[in-house]
Amino acid sequence: MAERTLLRAVLEQRGWASWPVFEMQFSDAARRVAERTAAVPMSISQATFKRWLSGERDPRSLAGVVLEEMLGVETELLFRPAPSHDVVLPRPLGLATRAAALALDARWGNSLLSPACPAAGVDGSWRMEGLGLFDGTSVAAQAYEATALPDDLVGIGPDDYPHLRTFVRPLRRALVLASLGAGHGTGLFVRDAAHVRRHLEAERPVDVLPIPAAYRLDDLTYGLIWALTNLDDGLSADDAALRTGAADLDTQLVRPLSAIARAAFPGLSAVGAAWLGSRHCARHTIHRLPEMVDTLALWNRDCRGEEAAAWLFFRHQHDVVGAARGRLADSRASVGSAFCVPAAAVKDSPVFERLLLFLAIAWLESCAVPTWVCAEPEYAQVDGFVLVPGRRAVVTNWLRTPDVCHVDVTDRKAQLREYADAVGHARAHTVAAGATPAARLRSLADYLELDWSWVTRRCRELSEYGLVDMLRPRSRLLTLSQVDFVLAFLGKLDADV
Repeated sequence: MAERTLLRAVLEQRGWASWPVFEMQFSDAARRVAERTAAVPMSISQATFKRWLSGERDPRSLAGVVLEEMLGVETELLFRPAPSHDVVLPRPLGLATRAAALALDARWGNSLLSPACPAAGVDGSWRMEGLGLFDGTSVAAQAYEATALPDDLVGIGPDDYPHLRTFVRPLRRALVLASLGAGHGTGLFVRDAAHVRRHLEAERPVDVLPIPAAYRLDDLTYGLIWALTNLDDGLSADDAALRTGAADLDTQLVRPLSAIARAAFPGLSAVGAAWLGSRHCARHTIHRLPEMVDTLALWNRDCRGEEAAAWLFFRHQHDVVGAARGRLADSRASVGSAFCVPAAAVKDSPVFERLLLFLAIAWLESCAVPTWVCAEPEYAQVDGFVLVPGRRAVVTNWLRTPDVCHVDVTDRKAQLREYADAVGHARAHTVAAGATPAARLRSLADYLELDWSWVTRRCRELSEYGLVDMLRPRSRLLTLSQVDFVLAFLGKLDADV
């Protein structure tokens, strides 16, 4: 007896193994291929079908193209032996969905999305490369045809549940993509597989898996997904090393000046080293800040969204702002913050990365920290610092340095004057001018070439659902709470300011 092929297994699974049903499905697929190629729709005989089913004959040329269109699996694989275990294949994706995936990769040059199984039993994937700081990562991703639903939802129907359950069952990071095809932006909407798994395991599942239309893939959601998955995978891979490394660096807090060499932590990912360096800088800053000060100013070295993502997702970055505000002698006093973002950095950054930088600065504004942004390139090389005017500067740097980080503290008048001059320059020449957070952020959006009305509207839409169902950090070192906070903050700002 001939060995059972994958073709026979797939046809039996779908109930297409009888000639009348197969002929109907093959004819539909042949028509779709003919529409794309301007060819005459082809047909096959029942005798050919039987030879294919027995594995005695491989299809040639156009017949193989039609089979791939019909089943969504490469012809060469279809005529190989079927796996011994059960394989649940997804329904073939329509042309519009495949075109949407290609358009997505064209829109974001560091993205490579293969939204369907390239081979039986192998998940689709989505690769997202770093731009300088991130290592790059790949996440399992599977697309399904969807329909528009009322109340700004899209839905994946029960016909896809058998494969959907198989796809989300493994406890690894994965993303479910729902496709409406062309005419809906990228046409793709995303939800974390962990949420889908919980939904499908419910005692009384609904007929259609709902995904908020707010979770559509665009520059904002892609930027957040890109940043979180790169940070999360890097930190998860380095978790044990980071736990030990953080404890070792804590012993260095007694030293006012130190430089931590990269060679001291061999094998760390770029993201792991960034987290370790930024954490030590944050703890050094909090440890060296004097009590009861009249005012404080922060100088931040971040000038691109990939660097500024730490403000959004790293817990220790949030602690720095809280500690700085807690040292003010008068609760009515404010902490100011400054960045240098040269025009070249804006030009070289894609929109999704500029949005991350914008969100980071907006987060500081949401914490009642007025922020100034200068553009002169020479200021981009200034180390980060927290300045207590006339008293002390706590100096830190973990960005664009060969070391994990270096830290210092000084009360020398000449250095304090230089740091005060840098802050004064940023404040006097800010591209984010305005008397209110909304006015400053609108000016910043203009400088970053972002559509203010679109940004505030999309932030409002996302904040109404929160990010937890679209993204879920696996690492204990990350949080979404402050991203949700700043999305809500921006969503409430008047678009006509």
